[in-house]
Order: sequence, then C-alpha cells, then structure tokens
Amino acid sequence: MVIRPFISVVDDDESVRESLPELLREFGFAAQPFSSAEEFLASDLLGQTSCLLLDVTMPGMSGPDLQQELTRRRQEIPIIFITARRDENVCRHLLERGAVECLFKPFSETGLLEALNAALRLS
Repeated sequence: MVIRPFISVVDDDESVRESLPELLREFGFAAQPFSSAEEFLASDLLGQTSCLLLDVTMPGMSGPDLQQELTRRRQEIPIIFITARRDENVCRHLLERGAVECLFKPFSETGLLEALNAALRLS
C-alpha cells in the first residue's frame, strides 16, 4: 500500500475548504480541510500532517499565530501560506519565520504543486 502525504488545509473561506482538498486529491495527496486554526489544533490529525496549507488572515487565531503555536509545541510541519492580500512584506516576514512559500490567491495549480513538492522534501 502506498502512503500518500497528508495535507491539512486551514482556511475560513468555505469555497477554499471545498475546492482545495479536491485538487490535492487529484494531485495524489490525502487532504483534510479545517475552518480555523483552533479546529486544526484540536484535531487528532496534527501528527499525521505532512504539510499545512494555511490562510494568513482568519478570525480568532491567525495563520501566523498558528505558525508560532506550532513552533512553541515543537511541531515541525512545513507551512505554505495562502492569502488574498497582496502584501509582499507580510509574505517576506512569514518566509523569514520558516514558511516554505507564500502564495497569493488565486494561485496556479503549478505554483501550488511546486510549493507542495518543496515542502514535502523538508518533511
């Protein structure tokens, strides 16, 4: 049996939570969406996550807050941030803090797959 990398998608946008996991499955990954950082942290899938696709801006705990919490817990999960806000300074800061990539919505399938491959080489 082939073990497929498990990708967790954390985004408060319902359309992203519905479409992105489907695309990831088409790429050959296992995927699970979460509507918030808190929901992801409360799940039993934290340890199984090979890569985290994480929205930057969400109600409650933001993507950067979750990144910081995972670091505090010593959970080393490669993170690809996704954001609708085109702010190069924010992305640069997230990359400096250890994110693999920061993709602006809407991003291309090729860009996403390249970021995922880079992240999975780190896991």
